[in-house]
Amino acid sequence: HNFPEVLDYRDRAVARHNLRLHVASVQEYIDAGTLRERPDGVRNPLQTVPLTEAIQRLGFDAVFGGGRRDEEKARAKERVFSLRDEFSQWDPRRQRPELWQLYNGRHAPGEHVRVFPLSNWTELDVWQYIARENIELPEIYFAHEREVFQRSGMWLTAGEWGGPKNGESTQTRLVRYRTVGDMSCTGAVDSDAATIDQVITEIAASRLTERGATRADDKMSEAAMEDRKREGYF
Repeated sequence: HNFPEVLDYRDRAVARHNLRLHVASVQEYIDAGTLRERPDGVRNPLQTVPLTEAIQRLGFDAVFGGGRRDEEKARAKERVFSLRDEFSQWDPRRQRPELWQLYNGRHAPGEHVRVFPLSNWTELDVWQYIARENIELPEIYFAHEREVFQRSGMWLTAGEWGGPKNGESTQTRLVRYRTVGDMSCTGAVDSDAATIDQVITEIAASRLTERGATRADDKMSEAAMEDRKREGYF
């Protein structure tokens, strides 16, 4: 359940840089009967199987991700180089020391490493870098009017994924997204920050991480993210 603005941005980036794009589709797995839709409509946990099978099929030795330690406590346990076994599973006990920023990417056949170059960055660091390098972003990260409804204290975008339900009414609000994931579990925040400088000012005053404020999938249990990472999730 991707946001259309994000897919448009991805496709523009692919065309501009003449990249080769491989898409592992949750919907294709559901259509084939390999995966089954969850009752709550959230698809983030369903991404693990398509992701891990694509890594094995394409033979990747290293896969880059944008995770940061300040996002969520399970991410804080992981190194910049994260060894995954032949089933793409993560075992915290197999983590290697990374003294003086020296990284060990050795792995056995069938294994691979997940690499998180932004591990030690903060959300504010990312936005200051975006400002310095004048990086293009999807408009969804800036304040815009959007039809949303409230669920579990978050503003979610109405859509075919299963919202709103009975008793949930939509309204048009000025919001922006601090993080982008599955539409069914990624909330918007009230904001009038329409420029990079305004976003930086807003983040500097915030006391909640973007995932803590806007990601319902991390609230399923205390160990929700760690459980998924052990299974092969990013």
